[in-house]
Amino acid sequence: MSEEIKVIEKRQLDNPLQEFQDILKEAIHVLDYPEQVFDFLKAPMRFLEVCIPIQMDNGETRMFQGYRAQHNDAAGPTKGGIRFHPDVTPEEVKALAGWMSLKCGITDLPYGGAKGGIVCDPRQMSSSELERLSRGYVRAVSQIVGPTKDIPAPDMYTNSQIMAWMLDEYDHIREFDSPGFITGKPLRLGGSKGREKATSKGVLYTLQMICDLKGIPIEGMRVIIQGFGNVGSHLALYLHEMGAKVVGIADELGGLYDPNGLDIPYLLENRDSFGVVSNLYKDSLSNQELLEKECDVLIPAAISGVVNKDNAKRLKCEILIEAANGPTTKEAIKILDDKGIVLVPDILANSGGVIVSYFEWCQNNQGYYWTEELVDERLKEKITASFLNVYHTSQKYSVNMKVAAYIEGIRKIAEASQLRGWIRF
Repeated sequence: MSEEIKVIEKRQLDNPLQEFQDILKEAIHVLDYPEQVFDFLKAPMRFLEVCIPIQMDNGETRMFQGYRAQHNDAAGPTKGGIRFHPDVTPEEVKALAGWMSLKCGITDLPYGGAKGGIVCDPRQMSSSELERLSRGYVRAVSQIVGPTKDIPAPDMYTNSQIMAWMLDEYDHIREFDSPGFITGKPLRLGGSKGREKATSKGVLYTLQMICDLKGIPIEGMRVIIQGFGNVGSHLALYLHEMGAKVVGIADELGGLYDPNGLDIPYLLENRDSFGVVSNLYKDSLSNQELLEKECDVLIPAAISGVVNKDNAKRLKCEILIEAANGPTTKEAIKILDDKGIVLVPDILANSGGVIVSYFEWCQNNQGYYWTEELVDERLKEKITASFLNVYHTSQKYSVNMKVAAYIEGIRKIAEASQLRGWIRF
């Protein structure tokens, strides 16, 4: 891993679990469900905290804190990514697991939500140290994960190689080949075609849907994407190829803005392995300055809490698509509603990743692998249906799409839990 850039931008969402719970409560109230449903869903059913001893390249042994939250498994095994980041907290992991449960409900997947994380700075670790950490994490959580229990996947600062190390460690522990244990794997180890670009494709399809409803053409549209990692970079290229003007791009060091449109192929060719491009130019903006530039569509695709009560009034967009997890705070959503800015929520917009992870799991179970065209066709079909359900729910209950998405997700989880006899209402 490159060590040239040492800084990883801190999240700005103070209490993501509280954010999850506040909107959860609002949606449950709209559904007129009893308080017990909120009590049942407000926290994960299972949470594991582990300490992982890892020998570093210099011979020292360091202890790393790791977490795994399993929110609800009424509809099926839990599913969710593993992130490596110095600011990972138990509250964040619990909130992300809850959001993943809602995503699976919205998209009608036979899963509940889970999430994992390790407190570490991957930019300051060698490849061999990351491998030892990846394997150590699997050893620590191996009793509660598996292809019929809890299926991990990549997340922030993890990738297909890390998934490959984790798969190999799990296979050694269980003493049999189990490709369905983890998704986001390399193709040679049972990964799915289209998985790497799935989240970006899902965001693109939701953008196309909302633009069709608003009567806004993609060609000539001015778009700002905050984040140029896996999701943001693929999305920027798709939009560029469709004739949109990507006028702004941000990475964790700064932002680039050109009202005539940025040269996306050039940026892709010259970015580093972590998506940093702002250092290619002498003059760059801060992330916050870029967010407030004029555009038609703003797409936060990096960290949480970047759109908040302090800057929401200054946004100059018509549509905001949450490609990241939790990029818009509860207070900001109210301001956006008042300004007439349409928000497409994260648990819908970025669900392409878990949808294609589900396809990968199905292929692993079948031992038969699909073409990329088939994966893309089924992704578009599922996320389009999910978008329409959420949109119609927002119209039915006269709520914004964020609350409508929670309603759709909650309904599926609650029904599955009631059928099992876990709750009654």
